[in-house]
Amino acid sequence: MHLPSLRLALGVCAAAVLAACQTPAIQPADNVTVPIVQGKPRDAAASLTPEMAANAQLLTKMAALQDRLYRVAAPLLINNAELCKSQARNLLGFTAKNRYSYPGEFNDAAHEAFGMGERLQVTGVLAGSGAAKAGLRVGDGLVAAAGKTLPTGQNALASAGAVFGPIIASKSSLPLSIDRNGDLRDLNVPVTRACAFAIELGNADSINAYADGSRIMVTRGLIAFTRNDQELAYIVAKTMAHNMLGHAAMQRNAGTIGSIIDSLVSVRPDTSMLIGSGGIKAMPAELDVAADRLALYLLVRAGYEVADAATFWKRLHGTYPPTVLNGYVANHPATAARVAAIDKAEDEIKGKRTAKKPLLP
Repeated sequence: MHLPSLRLALGVCAAAVLAACQTPAIQPADNVTVPIVQGKPRDAAASLTPEMAANAQLLTKMAALQDRLYRVAAPLLINNAELCKSQARNLLGFTAKNRYSYPGEFNDAAHEAFGMGERLQVTGVLAGSGAAKAGLRVGDGLVAAAGKTLPTGQNALASAGAVFGPIIASKSSLPLSIDRNGDLRDLNVPVTRACAFAIELGNADSINAYADGSRIMVTRGLIAFTRNDQELAYIVAKTMAHNMLGHAAMQRNAGTIGSIIDSLVSVRPDTSMLIGSGGIKAMPAELDVAADRLALYLLVRAGYEVADAATFWKRLHGTYPPTVLNGYVANHPATAARVAAIDKAEDEIKGKRTAKKPLLP
């Protein structure tokens, strides 16, 4: 059985590797979240208590959703670094964790069932990243970076930032020593430029997505509403566009949205914040239109098709209208104006493709 990682950072930005689950005290400010994560299983099922088994099952379900979210978001983050400008960062494109990345009772479940120990272990490699090109694999143990021994134990993820940060800030690649099934190997991992937005799973059945300026969150309810990865990409791109355009700050919603995100990333979130409107102001039509236009460019630059984007947003409006409090449409009520903007942007993009012009908004 595999245990995909839950809420990890995109490997290394200018700051550090980021821990999973509920570890806000050690999260660096500049982080991006990416796929593709799997724990390293071992034959310990017989030693699991019923509580451990239940915890492992819960983590696995959540992580499957997070993995899908990462996979869809990855090309949007990498292929649009040029448009993110000051919001882009250098990264290596891998995630890492150890047993202490899991909070409380989930620590024992991860350790006993899936072999997470003291050493940081690669739990995900982003396709197309420097880590993937260098041949880094899930399960590789992180031994040293640029000749400096990497920390182990409870604060390994936080302490690793002090090693990785200066290297990534000043070099185009990272010499990395790994332990692969007892075999020590040296790799040279090139950095990758990407938009530095954390990608989060909202552990709630509500139908919503949130952007607080630095993070993107999609609830499991909204993920379940999507019929395929293409539709999920529409949501991620639109939410990403709000961050790029600074809309949460303009609306003075950043603090409120940030608090909601902080709550919903928990394995057992406090959903009382979702009562009513949750304190979030509805997005004005002019800001929503601007985000939808930019989102279409983000999508096509990432290789996604946009022909069904307007149909998706109309279906969401019809299924969960503005009267559904704390739903996506309640927070983004200008569907008609948004659809018109999408249609116009699609025509713009078609014209630029025909003229062989750069796909820049």
